[in-house]
Amino acid sequence: MGQKKVKGRKPPRVVIDTSVFISALLFDGVPGQLVDLWQHGKIVFLVSGEVLKEYLAVLSYPKFKLTKEEIKSLVESEVVPFFEPVNVTGRVEIINIDPADNKFLELAEDGQADFILSGDKHLLDLKSNKSFRIIPVAEFLRGFSANSGTQSK
Repeated sequence: MGQKKVKGRKPPRVVIDTSVFISALLFDGVPGQLVDLWQHGKIVFLVSGEVLKEYLAVLSYPKFKLTKEEIKSLVESEVVPFFEPVNVTGRVEIINIDPADNKFLELAEDGQADFILSGDKHLLDLKSNKSFRIIPVAEFLRGFSANSGTQSK
């Protein structure tokens, strides 16, 4: 959608799990740096319909004290113009502890992701597969800055 190309290498294709997404969007701190990266085209932020529904559902939790209008405005201005939509057709059943998290693996596979960024132990325990790595945000950002605005697998 609104992605800009990084000189040289292509920006990494990234799936962001819900807890990392919420932290990035609503709070200061390490995950918050992702917003700048996706808005400046330094990463390709991959989102499926199922993942977007979960993002919206979690943003509406009472603990965040956001109105429907605030959620709509936030997502329309900070997220939608910058993500790459992916039509997920494949299904996986790898995570048994929290089967709903399989949607992130499906998105990564069908979206040809380089990384899944997560803080969830059951995702991180998978570490990687043949086509993408599953890593914490801090590790991704360390590698990202060490590679001068790019991230290698």
